[in-house]
Amino acid sequence: MDTTPDNSEKKKTSSVREATFSINESFGGRLLTEEEDVFEQNAWDHVEWDDEHLALAKKCIEEQKLYPVTEKDAYMTHPERYWDQFYGKNEGKFFMNRRWIAQEFPELLDLLKEDAGEKSILEIGCGAGNTIWPILKENKNSNLKIFAVDYSEKAIDVVKQNPLYDAKFCSASVWDLAGSDLLRSIEEASIDAITLIFCFSALSPDQWQQAIENLYRLLKPGGLILFRDYGRLDLTQLRAKKNRILSENFYIRGDGTRVYYMTNEELVDVFGKNFKIIQNGVDKRLIVNRKKRVKMYRCWLQAKFQK
Repeated sequence: MDTTPDNSEKKKTSSVREATFSINESFGGRLLTEEEDVFEQNAWDHVEWDDEHLALAKKCIEEQKLYPVTEKDAYMTHPERYWDQFYGKNEGKFFMNRRWIAQEFPELLDLLKEDAGEKSILEIGCGAGNTIWPILKENKNSNLKIFAVDYSEKAIDVVKQNPLYDAKFCSASVWDLAGSDLLRSIEEASIDAITLIFCFSALSPDQWQQAIENLYRLLKPGGLILFRDYGRLDLTQLRAKKNRILSENFYIRGDGTRVYYMTNEELVDVFGKNFKIIQNGVDKRLIVNRKKRVKMYRCWLQAKFQK
């Protein structure tokens, strides 16, 4: 659950660069070259964290560890109930549609072309449908099928009640990515692209392996997983209050939903055994509140994996 605007929809190019990026390489974006200019605009791309910020972040994490969650089992058993409560309260009003989805993942556009033929997209952790609706808006393929799944039954209700929901192109259902059973409505090895947008972080690390196995079984040979999620030391991790940390880098939010903050190295370890890594990128962005003179360091991971 991202409570800070991403602002990607206002940009014409991606803010993501490879994790192995060299500072000597040329790249686009809104670049902060002089520190005194920091409050001249609302956001800066590719901002490297200095030693002072890293020291403060480390101190913050160590302080969080002193006050862990006291009743961990309450959040590890049936975590979907907290998302049911979230969507019961907010319905489809909390998140903005991800109009940046095609900008960051142009591979999706190939599936939406008029002459693309039968293509299928599986959107996992669909929530209120904020990834689905921009895709459907761009779609010109009469043979496209989008499978939208979430382990929150309330989220699926919200999707189906949206006037943009068209059963001709979209099928929404409840499914747990980390469960032992595959979706009955989807044949194995039949999906062209799987979108994992701010979804994988809701899983406990001990659920990752089962999730990876399910993804592998559903994806076609040559198919893609398109991934975007929270990175280690993102602003939202450092702002976590007392009694929110479940385990190393794994937290609960105030509403009880869970979030894990990954690294690019972990992405390699988790996905690299089953998939070819096409992209393993990071989006480090400095968001600025010019009125209050506040700097906020955001970190998102973005990756593409191929079967």
